[in-house]
Amino acid sequence: MQYTLTLHNNVQEVPQLASFIETVAAENNLDHSLTMELNLAVEEAVVNVMEYAYPQGVTGDVTIEVSVDDGQLDINIIDSGMPFDPTGKSDPDTSLSVEERSVGGLGIFLVRQLMDTVSYHRTDNKNILTFTKKINQ
Repeated sequence: MQYTLTLHNNVQEVPQLASFIETVAAENNLDHSLTMELNLAVEEAVVNVMEYAYPQGVTGDVTIEVSVDDGQLDINIIDSGMPFDPTGKSDPDTSLSVEERSVGGLGIFLVRQLMDTVSYHRTDNKNILTFTKKINQ
């Protein structure tokens, strides 16, 4: 099954994202805890795109593509903003206090904890962040 949602880079549109993920989960009989993990991971990535991919004042889109096939869920988050590979960031040192840590990196760290794989590539001037998660249907 394939699902697609396109949002503008406006955080006011984020509630549509939760509805989209919940629809995917319901149609594929995913359990509540997995649905919550997917919502958290996808929202974290999409909000980062909305806030940082496009220069201030520039309107752009972020497209979320979800496919469910053979016990695996694949999510692509696609934008045509500035090139940025969030997977290139090393994990933050969570043993340090908040004051001692450098800013950034917690979002992709969270996504890595929740998903089975996370990858990035840039094709046709588009950033494509891909998550995979094994699922039991």
